[in-house]
Amino acid sequence: MKEKLKIGITQGDINSISYEVILKNLAIPELYEPHAVVLYGSPKVAAYHKKNLDLNLALKTVESANDAAYGAVSVINCNEEDVKVDLGQATKVAGLAAFQALEKACADLKAGLIDVLVTGPINKSCIQSESFHFPGHTEYLEEVFADGQPGLMLMVCDKMRVAVATGHIAIDTLPQQLTMDLIMQKARLLNRSLVYDFAIQRPRIAILALNPHAGDDGLIGKQEQEVLIPAIEQLQQEGIYCYGPYPADGFFSSDKYKLFDGVLAMYHDQGLIPFKALSEGRGVNFTSGLPIVRTSPAHGTAYDLVGQQTADESSFREAFYLAIDVYRNRERYEEMYRHPLRKQHIEQVGDLSDLPVQEDEI
Repeated sequence: MKEKLKIGITQGDINSISYEVILKNLAIPELYEPHAVVLYGSPKVAAYHKKNLDLNLALKTVESANDAAYGAVSVINCNEEDVKVDLGQATKVAGLAAFQALEKACADLKAGLIDVLVTGPINKSCIQSESFHFPGHTEYLEEVFADGQPGLMLMVCDKMRVAVATGHIAIDTLPQQLTMDLIMQKARLLNRSLVYDFAIQRPRIAILALNPHAGDDGLIGKQEQEVLIPAIEQLQQEGIYCYGPYPADGFFSSDKYKLFDGVLAMYHDQGLIPFKALSEGRGVNFTSGLPIVRTSPAHGTAYDLVGQQTADESSFREAFYLAIDVYRNRERYEEMYRHPLRKQHIEQVGDLSDLPVQEDEI
């Protein structure tokens, strides 16, 4: 097991609160010691934001992640020297700078030069180009690390873990996209992640309904009867402990979410609105189902807060910690699975392209 990790961080949108939440955390050495932090962005922009924040933080520019020192923060220049910062503004310059940092960090992650990646928030509109034509980080990472195979957007905090069956799509396309195959695929990914990434044996998963009151036996909608219930029954036959479909309003308001290790919501806002309300600014976006570890704070660019030095850095800090925790859990799982005596006493999840195989309980 690696004692020291190299943790990559992308600068995100240079006009946003991204540098503020990143640098506020990195100004606390206890956060990252004994690990090495590699900040992908611009030494010039990083120095500009550090000065504005009046932080005591040493930033060393390096050519490669190989040169990053442990117990320190290194910066790799990914942008042109004359990159312009327009605080609080959505600009194509900032979008390009964000993409260049992300592209370089992903190349280093693929090459094994860093161990995990924490991404700063981006403006999904500004970053669009011929090179980045994705709704967000999740879809880009699926393309880079899984040849377009689907991952899973999993929102994590100390109170719950909420995944979404569909990500950044228009609401009017939901009925066509929510198929049995999709629900089962996402539930399997969630189950695998809870075991492999969070070290939870025999996780319990709640499936949320699409329609109000879970369709009221078909009166309000038939997706529950025709898609969700058959999918849940099939998943249970596979040995996955999933239950539902639960009406979303009552599920969260009655604290029923506390009974489950993971929740599968049908669409973005159904899962993220209650998650963000209950996580109290400490939520993390984890891209599950990929062979690499990537986390991000569960907030956006927040241009309206730029320059006020009031942005809450808690979510980024939790994302930093979670990336390390997931990496460690994967290490432990693989170590157990490799051990000839332990192998027969654990659940085999297999690699990220296989279905979970449930074995005897520990």
